[in-house]
Amino acid sequence: MFSTSYSDREILIRTKIDSSEFQARTLNRVVLEMVQDALGRYQRIPLIVAKGAKDGPTVGITCAIHGNEVNGVSVIHRLIESLKLNTLAGCIIACPVINLPGYVSHTREYRDGNDLNHLMPGLEGGNQGEVYAARLLDRLVSSFDYLIDLHTASFGRVNSLYVRADLAEAKASRMAQLQRPTIILDNPPSDRTLRGAAAEMGIPAITVEVGDPQVFQPKHAKPTVQGIKQVLADLGMIAKRKSHFDHVPIVCTSSRWLYTSHGGSLEVIPSLAQFVDKDEVIATQRDIFGDIICEYKAPYAGIVIGKSCNPVSATGARIIHLGVLEK
Repeated sequence: MFSTSYSDREILIRTKIDSSEFQARTLNRVVLEMVQDALGRYQRIPLIVAKGAKDGPTVGITCAIHGNEVNGVSVIHRLIESLKLNTLAGCIIACPVINLPGYVSHTREYRDGNDLNHLMPGLEGGNQGEVYAARLLDRLVSSFDYLIDLHTASFGRVNSLYVRADLAEAKASRMAQLQRPTIILDNPPSDRTLRGAAAEMGIPAITVEVGDPQVFQPKHAKPTVQGIKQVLADLGMIAKRKSHFDHVPIVCTSSRWLYTSHGGSLEVIPSLAQFVDKDEVIATQRDIFGDIICEYKAPYAGIVIGKSCNPVSATGARIIHLGVLEK
């Protein structure tokens, strides 16, 4: 026999989020109406709104804009569970799932096949993904003062724990350093991402890449929560405490993915966050008979930010994501 219990707390329905409407010292479950399906039923994204006892900034934490990037769900649950509303200043608005269709179907894209994170700022009156993106910014993100957007690698790849941020923007750079990832990638957002759209709205934003797709990884979730708390403490929202981090992030000024020139079985050699030298062999590829047909070498010295874990590789498949180290 199994017994199941559900929370009896009220779930609020909203068409737009305004943090000022929530009472102090409350933890609110909210669903935000976005778009309708063919039967006229609303898709409603879940939000957790934690309103503190004192005034302060509003920090948004978003997750799963790609439906298979679920590590951030665990991060959000852990963070919310640890909050003390009586001493919290300001408001935290956490969205465990942005891309509802992708999340429930275990796919990366939105239901029309579009990548939501490359449709920003969207278009009201556009196609399905563009409308969803536009309403996300208008109905949710516009209420943030700061944004922490949680991602992971996609299927067939694995990531180190790293942060993307525009290091020329002082507040975003500060957030990235406080997050204390393994690697920080200087990455001005110019590819129609949620982070880029937020930055254009004057909202300092960072992207945290929390490991691998479609899994919960406590080894990445725990330090990510600690990093978010360092950001919140720096903003005066929670009490400052001694940092548990014992490392300094490695800063990369740029990066690029390396791709295969042949098809076959791929074996990637270096580990995540491993330094490689120029011309070091980073992967070998065999044909279906087991004969080595190609060895791939690093075109420059750098650090492995992410890599492929899928051995079945056609021409043009990803090998490693190689960062260029800050000098």
